[in-house]
Amino acid sequence: MKRVPHLSKNVNTCQTSPVSLPTTIEANTCCVPRITSSLTAEDAERVARVFKALGDPTRVRLLSLIAAGAGGEACICDLTEPVGLSQGTVSHHMKLLTDAGLVTREQRGKWAYFALNDGALDAAADALRSV
Repeated sequence: MKRVPHLSKNVNTCQTSPVSLPTTIEANTCCVPRITSSLTAEDAERVARVFKALGDPTRVRLLSLIAAGAGGEACICDLTEPVGLSQGTVSHHMKLLTDAGLVTREQRGKWAYFALNDGALDAAADALRSV
């Protein structure tokens, strides 16, 4: 059996002055709130649209394809094959990305070209950091 060293029963051997404890909070009061600001309802809706759009792996892939495209843009016709979806389904995803402000859309004849909206992701992250 292992022996445990004997501990002194006198625990008040510290030579510093006693620490004063905070006063007790009354039962019906709350602590001081640490929240100083928050997003407005409108800003929260906008940021939520961005994160909702990014919540789908296909849309994240589409953004990646556009970023890798020549000149940072891509035609809708170039996006269907890599994701293995029909043009109509890709158009739906691109509409959500456009509505969220993540991409811009430019019509050139019968084809739509998409480019990343510079700073959209940073703006969404900054909106959360600024609160």
